[in-house]
Amino acid sequence: MTITARALNRATLSRQLLLAREPLTASEGVRRVVALQAQHPASPYIALWNRLSGFAPEALDAAFAERSVVKGTLMRITLHAVHAEDYPAFRAAMQPVLYGSRLGSRFTASGLSAAEGGELAAEIVEFARTPRTSAEIRAWLAERFGAERGDAAWWGMKTYAPLHHVPTGPPWSFGTRASFVAAGTGPVPRGRAVDRAALRTLILRYLAGFGPASVADVAQFSMAGRAPVRAELTAMGGEVERLRGPDGEVLFDLPGASRPDPGAPVPSRLMAMWDSTLLAYADRSRVIPPEYRPLVIRRNGDVLPTLLVDGFVAGVWRPTAEGVEATAFHPLPSAVWAELGAEAEALTTFLGTRERTVYSRYHHWWAKLPDADVRML
Repeated sequence: MTITARALNRATLSRQLLLAREPLTASEGVRRVVALQAQHPASPYIALWNRLSGFAPEALDAAFAERSVVKGTLMRITLHAVHAEDYPAFRAAMQPVLYGSRLGSRFTASGLSAAEGGELAAEIVEFARTPRTSAEIRAWLAERFGAERGDAAWWGMKTYAPLHHVPTGPPWSFGTRASFVAAGTGPVPRGRAVDRAALRTLILRYLAGFGPASVADVAQFSMAGRAPVRAELTAMGGEVERLRGPDGEVLFDLPGASRPDPGAPVPSRLMAMWDSTLLAYADRSRVIPPEYRPLVIRRNGDVLPTLLVDGFVAGVWRPTAEGVEATAFHPLPSAVWAELGAEAEALTTFLGTRERTVYSRYHHWWAKLPDADVRML
């Protein structure tokens, strides 16, 4: 079976709850969409606002506080909010990537070997059975290794050690001064061997939330490496379905997973910065037209908040004191502008309870955008 580019787009939007807002709890919503990037504290909130009907930010506050949703370093070595039940497998699947990334030369500049780093991770987890601020952990490391070596060790440990971020809020549960608590009570993973069962779970969860997808797409989402991803997908046999993508590539999916009609209508959306839908694929053209990719995904990794029109990125937006400023990269019909205006009004009300001009530190990117249709909504 061959699937068209537009059908891929609709399948993605369906599974990411972007064809219609659904009446789910915050933790149910996070579980459905698999993972929400959480570098910016507000982004998981705006992501769920786009996906859940009647969503109030207090619902995600409560989920973080009770730890039914947890925040930690996972896929692509970035901060994600995930359902607590998914975290153990996701973290185990990411073990080789985190080991290779955070126990390398910059970490060993502390004078510790990678093997010693594994032991230190276990000690930090024990220290963080009680929530600890970053400053407290750094001071603890400084007592053992000195300030300079302790800081080098903490650079690796705060990403490598299995730690959850502890809510510190307001306005969005997590502030700029991070606190940490041990993730779970089991043994701390060691070494860089692939945990095949965990990787299998991550792949299946990814396909449920982002499929159909190629080996390259799964590897891009996770950074787990194409070879182990390909091996697991091959070993699944009939548990996954093979499709032919628009360019002839092999795509994998779960049998019976949602694949709406390619002509299914899509409501306009104001997507959060770093929304996972834009970043979960090697081929991001299923949501981002190639000519717009460098405009919204900047070279330093910043991913601007985008206008989603008919299922595809059509521009960017930013909140200001006057309202939501929308920049369209191509002409939009008046009906679309009206729809975006209604979304902007609702988003302004949503943000007004917390942080009216969220993302303001990234406004410098707007000076680098080409001439476009700019409107205050």
